[in-house]
Amino acid sequence: MAWFLLVIAGLLEVVWAALLPATRGFTRLWPSVGFVVALAASMFLLSVATRTIPVGTAYAVWVGIGAVGASIAGVVFYGDRMTPAQVGALAVLVVGILAVRLTSASTA
Repeated sequence: MAWFLLVIAGLLEVVWAALLPATRGFTRLWPSVGFVVALAASMFLLSVATRTIPVGTAYAVWVGIGAVGASIAGVVFYGDRMTPAQVGALAVLVVGILAVRLTSASTA
């Protein structure tokens, strides 16, 4: 269950990161509210996951999911450009996230 919560926490990190530009410096109410809610929920679930998963492992997976997801969200929602080298680097990051999970002693 902890790994499931960690993945949800990582996906919520993608949500708050993707909402950040829409807040326009926290001058727009609803994107700002969504940002704060997603951020709080992401942090809460990360903290619950670290009850079982070592903090370094959990944080690495959480950040990795957020980094890959935010990069994809930037391309999809904000028209960010991504070079082939960046796509390759993100693919290596995904492999790294999977390797951290598969080599983790925690199976909870």
